[in-house]
Amino acid sequence: MQPTDEILDIVDEHDRVIGQAPRGEAYARGLRHRCAFILARDGADRIFVHRRTATKLVFPSLYDMFVGGVVGAGESYDDAALREAEEELGVCGLPRPRFLFKFRYDDDRGLSWWSAVYEVRCELPVRPQAEEVAWHDFLTEEELAARLGAWEWVPDGLAAWERLREWRG
Repeated sequence: MQPTDEILDIVDEHDRVIGQAPRGEAYARGLRHRCAFILARDGADRIFVHRRTATKLVFPSLYDMFVGGVVGAGESYDDAALREAEEELGVCGLPRPRFLFKFRYDDDRGLSWWSAVYEVRCELPVRPQAEEVAWHDFLTEEELAARLGAWEWVPDGLAAWERLREWRG
């Protein structure tokens, strides 16, 4: 199955399911759906940062400080967070990511999704998916902060990062 064919739950402004659609159609028509964002830290408390591949459906070749992706139709945010973290990091046996908060992402291009933000500790050697991740490294928060103005980041990841910083106070 192609990523564009994956069936997603379409949700309203209150995150209630109102229908289903293939991912490609959801993106093309700006249908609101669900995503999971997972901040992965290694044993030294560094953050997994990566550059997306040029073949990604949205935000190709941009940097991100979260792993994650869409929540499939009928899938819970929690299950999607674990699945996406293991897939993108290329590991098996991660602890269940810890839910932090949820927010609605909307942009000026008409993209919209409910975003559940999680955190997970990954002390396993990572082998990121080549079709998802073009480059990766673990960076300290200071190293990440120094790159925020220098690298081109996915806008939804930046929104989640800003909200995470506010949430932590």
